Parts: sequence; C-alpha cells; structure tokens
Amino acid sequence: MEIILLQDIDKVGGKFELVKVKDGYARNYLIPQGLAIIANKGNLKRLEEFKRREQAKLARELHQVEELAEKLKTTVLKIPAKAGVSGKIFGSVTTVQIAAALREAFGVEIERRKIKLPEEVKMLGTYTAVLELHPDVDTSVNFEVFAE
Repeated sequence: MEIILLQDIDKVGGKFELVKVKDGYARNYLIPQGLAIIANKGNLKRLEEFKRREQAKLARELHQVEELAEKLKTTVLKIPAKAGVSGKIFGSVTTVQIAAALREAFGVEIERRKIKLPEEVKMLGTYTAVLELHPDVDTSVNFEVFAE
C-alpha cells in the first residue's frame, strides 16, 4: 500500500515522503496513529500544501533556533555519573541524559535521536555532542561528566 508519511519514522521514511509499506502495517498502525495517510489522488494533491505549510513553519522557527544554537555553543552542561577511582564511569552517558540536561538547563525539549555523540562517553571529562535543531541548523554543545 502506498502512503504519505506525516512524521519521520525510523526505517520507513521521512516526513511527507511517499512510501510503500505492507497493508497491515499501514491499516493497523500508521494510519490509526495519525502517522500516515493513504496516497490517493486527493491526498497527493494536498501533499504540496502540506509541504508548503511545513516550510513556512520551519522558516518562522529558524530565528529562535539560531538564538538557541548560539547559547548552546557557549554553555557547558554538567552531567553527574557514578565513577570508580580511576575515572571510569559505571555504564556510559547516553543521549537521553544529555536531552534531560538540556531540558533542565534551557527548558527545551530535544529528541534524543537528534543528538549525536561522536564517541562513547565512558570516562569522566569534557565531551562534545552535535545537535540537529533544525534542517538548516546543526550546533554542538559541550558537556562535562563529573563524579557524583
């Protein structure tokens, strides 16, 4: 069945993309959850309107996102972790913990999937994460992992 996705879905496709999926997956999950619509003639005509609205929305948000990106570049987030004597932490710091620290410090909700860690964080120290805030704006944020 051909459908139009209304949101980004992992391993299926991006927002407003025309994709072909199994009938049961579309009928029983994607369409009832509001994640997709059937790709019929009427909806294909409305697809351009959806894309135009999304572009206008992203253009309005661009200025706010750029301001946030500038704040994030100059900030160092503090993330506590349990660590041994040698400085090795128990477990690792993940994107979930970084998203929680951003929410606490700035009051912004950033999806964990939009946070990329270039390396595994398994020791105390200072690291950098890359954030995809907007399709046109990527920024980095420094964070320090310290012992609780």
